[in-house]
Amino acid sequence: MAYYRTVGTVPPKRHTQHRNEAGGLYYEELMGEEGFSSDSSLLYHRAIPSALVDSRVWALPEGKPEPNHPLKPFHFKLHDLFPGEQWRQTDAVRGRRTVLANADVRIGYAACGRPSPLYRNAVGDECVYVESGAGTVETVFGTLTVGQGDYVILPRATTHRWVPGGDEPLRLYAIEANSHITPARRYLSRYGQLLEHAPFCERDLRGPQGPLLVEDDGDVDIYVKHRGHGAAGLAGTVLVTPTHPFDVVGWDGCLYPYAFNIADYEPITGRIHQPPPVHQVFEGTNFVICNFVPRKVDYHPLSIPVPYYHSNVDSDEVMFYCGGNYEARKGSGIGQGSVSLHPGGHTHGPQPGAYERSIGAEFFDELAVMVDTFRPLEVAEGGRASDDGKYAWSWSGRGPQDGGAK
Repeated sequence: MAYYRTVGTVPPKRHTQHRNEAGGLYYEELMGEEGFSSDSSLLYHRAIPSALVDSRVWALPEGKPEPNHPLKPFHFKLHDLFPGEQWRQTDAVRGRRTVLANADVRIGYAACGRPSPLYRNAVGDECVYVESGAGTVETVFGTLTVGQGDYVILPRATTHRWVPGGDEPLRLYAIEANSHITPARRYLSRYGQLLEHAPFCERDLRGPQGPLLVEDDGDVDIYVKHRGHGAAGLAGTVLVTPTHPFDVVGWDGCLYPYAFNIADYEPITGRIHQPPPVHQVFEGTNFVICNFVPRKVDYHPLSIPVPYYHSNVDSDEVMFYCGGNYEARKGSGIGQGSVSLHPGGHTHGPQPGAYERSIGAEFFDELAVMVDTFRPLEVAEGGRASDDGKYAWSWSGRGPQDGGAK
């Protein structure tokens, strides 16, 4: 982040004494990116934030992803990963199932009804999209109240937990980076301000409310995902601290979690079909995040509103369908909670008939989150378990089960 905030109490000068009412010192922590050469925040703790009493292995649930070979597109039905009432016994951290992964990003999904343990991703930032449901994200910086359509950006190593609310599952689409995630640079000034032509602005971003202080002196588990030599280069550890990490009386800086609702994204439209970069919202190293929202569509008298057939020669394209009715995919079985993977090397586009049906349309009521990756994605456990097994053949109407090529 590049926008300064302050929450709670901080001393007037950084790196100076900050004392409580009894005269004791608070413990200052500098949380900074890129070797303290980029964005940072200063947090003031009641207890020493480095204190540990134990450390044990957390066996990460994800198995080794498998290459997409032989190459083909996929349709994953994510709601099938949590059938029936299974979500009631699931939390957003330990129950998250990885669908796709490469060396830069992992895409996972969870439908949950239980509070998660305290969690810290030390590998990279997370961008978590709330498909449906409501809850709170409790963090060392304070609390974010979140609901349907919210993107939640969690900086690397932020201690937090997800607390579902209500009687419906909290459905989360998690994009875990091996880098930092920022607003699209194409919309930022050289000083970090969102520019006039950007489809959202700083007023649309919600920072944490706080401070969040937990009065608990017992030992506390913190689940940490960190760099290692296991599946996808990841390892897991449970760190045990003698006091609760939510003891920050105040903080200030430009590094903190925040939320942005997709309904506040103002789409860019034109007389003819606009290419995917106009839908971009965030980016990380070797991937971008875009969203397709309800919008007025192409108004040239000869326009064809659905996308033209296209080959994104540098990227794999992942589309998460999370609302409305996605015009280009009618007839393919794709619906709410579906994910399509169109890998580099495969020309893709509208389903048969959608090209022609779109002529004359003035408005698309659709909602989707897209991730484009610049390295090939592999199919992880959650993807294998939710594959519909037939999407690749949906443009031709026949596949291997029908005898394949003729």
